[in-house]
Amino acid sequence: MLGISYRVESMKLLITGGSGFIGSAVIRYLLAETDHHVLNVDKLTYAGNQESLEDIEKNPCYQFRQHDICDQPAIRRLFAEYKPQVVMHLAAESHVDRSIDGPSLFIQTNIMGTYNLLEVARDYWSGLEGEAKECFRFHHISTDEVYGSLGDTGLFVEQSPYDPSSPYSASKAASDHLVRAWHRTYGLPVILTNCSNNYGPRQFPEKLIPLIILNAITGNSLPIYGKGDQVRDWLYVEDHARALCRVICDGTPGETYNIGGHNEKTNLEVVKSICGLLDEMASEHRVGISRYEELISHVTDRPGHDARYAIDAEKIQVTLGWQPKESFESGLRKTVRWYLDNRNWWQHVQDGSYRGERLGLGVGLVS
Repeated sequence: MLGISYRVESMKLLITGGSGFIGSAVIRYLLAETDHHVLNVDKLTYAGNQESLEDIEKNPCYQFRQHDICDQPAIRRLFAEYKPQVVMHLAAESHVDRSIDGPSLFIQTNIMGTYNLLEVARDYWSGLEGEAKECFRFHHISTDEVYGSLGDTGLFVEQSPYDPSSPYSASKAASDHLVRAWHRTYGLPVILTNCSNNYGPRQFPEKLIPLIILNAITGNSLPIYGKGDQVRDWLYVEDHARALCRVICDGTPGETYNIGGHNEKTNLEVVKSICGLLDEMASEHRVGISRYEELISHVTDRPGHDARYAIDAEKIQVTLGWQPKESFESGLRKTVRWYLDNRNWWQHVQDGSYRGERLGLGVGLVS
């Protein structure tokens, strides 16, 4: 069971974006490890996948409602009916390349959607009394990309200034500022978390790691932006899910917690590591090549591509006792194995709106 300092054993959580990659990992963890009840609110855009929750969809502690967070009347009805004690806000448009091609949807969902949730939560919270009001939390899940690009040294800390580079990261930065403003102006008990790059099973294959795995085993090119020397800190999704759940139990309202995996790798290192694992695990898929690395190609870098992200996660480790369990090597091995063993899952994704190409800007990779 989760350690709970100020809460009852069973809470009611409203999770937005719960059918997405991180959201579904959080829900699976909550229903496996706690007695909490979960209402998953998801619009089910291209990246929302109900198959990621098929193992728990009949769990009596789980409910699903298909709604857009920009539909304020619908969200108000859900709050009134469900009466959540915690809101975990994960719903967002999250693909950098898509934001470059079409920023409007990112502005609408990430900024206006967050505003709608804050207003509904504020009105709902204002009507609570006593312990119910004291224990209510609004947890906003964000990204390290709001901080912009690091130099060769140093780490992002919770006090790092915001310097977003893409429409996506700018929209997330704006939503972070709104959340903090609703705390400072109205007293809404909010908590923010900013995480590094997530990876793991069930990730939509527009992202670097699953895209490389699937391209490789289907004999397609493995395109890498520029020299592939962009550095990212990688966080296994199940470690992230544990961290988020620790924050809702023991985090302090008004605080921000950075969540990182202590796994800095260049994009080229990541791709080569995947190729090495596939050489070991899936040699039968190699056609006309002796090693998967032969499929690597370098393509024109994307506009405004940040050179390096790296998270200092000391605060959450010291104050809340969380630290990642997976190294990059162990997490990547589990991830590659999962995609090899779950062909039906990713084939269903590819049979839909996504066909394995880079989404946005033509060809290449996102990280």
